[in-house]
Amino acid sequence: MKLTSKQRAYLMSLSNSIDPIFNVGKASLTPELLEAVDQALEKRELIKVGVLKNCLDDPHEIAEVMGERTRSVVVKVIGKKIILYRPNKKKPKIELPK
Repeated sequence: MKLTSKQRAYLMSLSNSIDPIFNVGKASLTPELLEAVDQALEKRELIKVGVLKNCLDDPHEIAEVMGERTRSVVVKVIGKKIILYRPNKKKPKIELPK
């Protein structure tokens, strides 16, 4: 799924009011973390993930892998925060602008 700049900006504005619900730490990406992120995307569609200081991996690389494995779109990586989006197939909550 590709996002237009207008859609990306809309999702960014929505993400301003949400806090990170997961943190990637020293162990980096674990199967348990990816499963939890996948489930959160199913329910919320838009989530924010924090990368802790003790994580040695690059946040951009983590975001890319997370997006691939959860079949989601990386909206943006800002510093050590990752914003992911995946529309719900049955009942989408977020309606993107055209």
